[in-house]
Order: sequence, then C-alpha cells, then structure tokens
Amino acid sequence: MNRNETSRLIERRNIRPKKSKGQNFLIDDRVALRQIGFASLKPDEKVLEIGPGLGMLTEKLADVCGDVTVIELDEKLADHIESEFGDRIKLIRGDALDVQWPEFGKFVSNLPYSISTPVIFKLLAHGFEKAVVMVQKEFAERMVAGRGEVDYSRLTVNVYYRAECRILENVPASRFKPRPKVDSAIVEIVPRPAPFTVKDESTFFDVVNAGFLHRRKKIRSALRTEGIVIPEGADVPFLDDRMEILSPEDIGVLADAVYDVLVTMKDITDDTYP
Repeated sequence: MNRNETSRLIERRNIRPKKSKGQNFLIDDRVALRQIGFASLKPDEKVLEIGPGLGMLTEKLADVCGDVTVIELDEKLADHIESEFGDRIKLIRGDALDVQWPEFGKFVSNLPYSISTPVIFKLLAHGFEKAVVMVQKEFAERMVAGRGEVDYSRLTVNVYYRAECRILENVPASRFKPRPKVDSAIVEIVPRPAPFTVKDESTFFDVVNAGFLHRRKKIRSALRTEGIVIPEGADVPFLDDRMEILSPEDIGVLADAVYDVLVTMKDITDDTYP
C-alpha cells in the first residue's frame, strides 16, 4: 500500500485520522515486512497487535500466523478491520489500556503516539516472549538512554529493570499518512530477569517515579514531595543527588535503604500505638 492507495482507502471508508489519538497510518509495505522479520514469527504463535489502523501490519501478521488478536478503539477503524479480515483475526473493540489482553507470545504493533507510554508499561507487566514495536524516535531513545543523558527517564529504568531493549531501525516520517512531524523507530523488547534485586519492587518503582517526576530536585526533596519522608540522619545514600545521575542499580540501592527506613518507622509506630 502506498500513499495514494492509502488516501483512496481513507476516503472510501470515510476515515478521518485523529491527531489527538496519534493516528498516523504506515504506507510502506517494506517496513511492515521488516517488522515481521524482526519478530521471528512462527505459524503456531499467538500474536497481539494494538492499534491496527488500516491493517497494513495486520495483513502481514495474518499471512504468517494463525492466531492474531488486534485491539482497536476507533469504531470506524474497527469496522474496517472486521470487514477486511473477517475470521482471519480476532478483533477486540475497546481501549487497550482498559480491556483485558489475551494470552500471547509476540507483541507486534505500530503504537499510536498518544498511548505509547501506558501501553509499554502495561506490556512490561505482562508475560510475553518478544515485542517489536514502532514508536516515536524520541520515545525509543528514552527507552534505551544511559544515565546522565537528557532522555534518561522513568521509562528507561522501568524497561531496563524488566527487559533487554534495542532500537532496530529508524523510520522516516514520510512513511506515514498523515505525515507526522517526527520520525519513528522500530524497537525490540525481550523480557529477562532483573539484572539486580531489590527488597520491595513497589518501593523501588515509587522511588523511581518520585525521582524522575521531580528530576530537578534533590532526591530527598523529590521523595518528600511524593509523601516519602526520610528522617534526618537516616542511613540512606544519594539523598543529595538528583535521580538522573544514578544508574538503575544505584536506584535499587537507594530504594532498598528507603524501604528499610519505612519498615523501621512502621515498626516504631506499631509499638507506640498498639
């Protein structure tokens, strides 16, 4: 499918791409075929796609795999996918952030720009073998950034904690209609055990969120702003640093110390008020 064919299909289906939903449709078959290759798909695998749009990638997935599920929120696009593919795929109508995802081994999607962050976080909490996703180039760079870099973020640490991640190729904006203002990138995510252990994952992610939400503040102040108060004199490292200079492993050490302090404070409170 090229740009002219995409335009005719959009007109015939009376589809109006919504900028607010990040709807930019891939128009280059070669990119979709490379995504299929990167995913190393097998005929008996279960595949999930979110935001199939006009179905360019969906068609390639259905050609290779016999168990493809797609999730689409937009009613007109869902109608188009249902009409185009019938029982070749399973269609779930609804918001990918709200509906229950089916079991799957591979996740292959061109993610709508507007929901990339929450979808990636939901994906990381789900069991899967490999994901090949297309996202905004700057988003992809945040996923693989190193500490101290401007793109180093909460997303970076969450991805690093749960998976190996790498950028496979950049995709120019000219490969989409409507043409977005930025380029995209194809990213591979392969789950693996965490490269370091923490005493309490909930505390770890709370510390990550606080530190990067208030990245211009020192860590003690960032934690306090989010309701995590560390007493003066407590044996907690890095409190006078900013989160962006810490490696994920350093943040793990910080989170363990915070957890120890919180447990001690709770024990003291429990003893005081039986």
